[in-house]
Amino acid sequence: MGFLTDLIERLDRDLHEHPLDDLALMARASSMPPVRDLEGALRAAAPPALIAEVKRASPSAGVIAEQANPSVLARGYEAGGAAAISVLTEPRHFHGSLADLQAARSSVSVPVLRKDFLIHPSQVIEARASGADAVLLIVAALTDTQLRALMEAARDLGLAALVETHSEEDLRRALDTDATIVGVNARDLESLDVDVAGALARVGRVPEDRIAVLESGITTRADVDAAMEAGASAILVGEALMRADDPARAVRKLLWRELST
Repeated sequence: MGFLTDLIERLDRDLHEHPLDDLALMARASSMPPVRDLEGALRAAAPPALIAEVKRASPSAGVIAEQANPSVLARGYEAGGAAAISVLTEPRHFHGSLADLQAARSSVSVPVLRKDFLIHPSQVIEARASGADAVLLIVAALTDTQLRALMEAARDLGLAALVETHSEEDLRRALDTDATIVGVNARDLESLDVDVAGALARVGRVPEDRIAVLESGITTRADVDAAMEAGASAILVGEALMRADDPARAVRKLLWRELST
C-alpha cells in the first residue's frame, strides 16, 4: 500500500470515529479576522510568486526542524518577500498542528494556507476556524464529487483553494473544475519519488488565466528559473527554506533579490 492510500484510509476512519463538530467550528470561524486574498497576492507578486512553507518534518526527508518556531519562520519568509505562507498541519508524518497555523497567521500580513490532507468539508471549516485563508486540496486523494464539494465548502467560507496535482490524470481532473490556483507537484504521493522533469512538462499545460504553482524539488535559483521557463507563475518551497539559518535571506536569494556570497 502506498503512502497516500494508507494515510487517507486512516484519516477517513479517524473522522468517522471522531467526527468534527461543525456547529462549534462555524461559530469559531465566524469570529475570525477577514480572509486574506491568496489569489490576489500571488497575481500581484513579482514573478515568481513564492509560497514559503513551515514544515517540521516529512515522510521523505524525516525530521527537518522539529523545534522550529512557526511565528519566527513566517515573519522571516514575509520579510524576504514571500507572497504567502503554507503551514503543514498534519501531525503523524509532518509533525504539524493547527497551533502552528494559528501562530504563523497571527505573525504576518500575507495569506496563510493550511496544507494537509483534506477529505471532508468539516476539515475546511476547521481550517477557517483556525485562521486559514486558503486550503490545499489534493486531487489524488479525492473523487471528483469530493473535490467539488470541498471547493464549494472553501468558496462558501471565502477561502481560496490550491488544487494540487501529481500526474497527467490529476491535472486533467483539476482543469475540468473552475480551480484558479493549480498546483503541479513533482512528488509521487504513493512512492514519494520526485520527478521534476515530469512536473516541468505538466506545469506548462496549465492555462495562462490560472495560476500554475510548481511544488517539490525546488532548492536553487536554477530550479526557480527552470520553473518559470516551463510556465510556472508561482512556486511552493518548504524543505530548502526550513534548513536555512536565515529564512528571510534564503527567500531573497531564491527569488534573486540578494546576490550569493
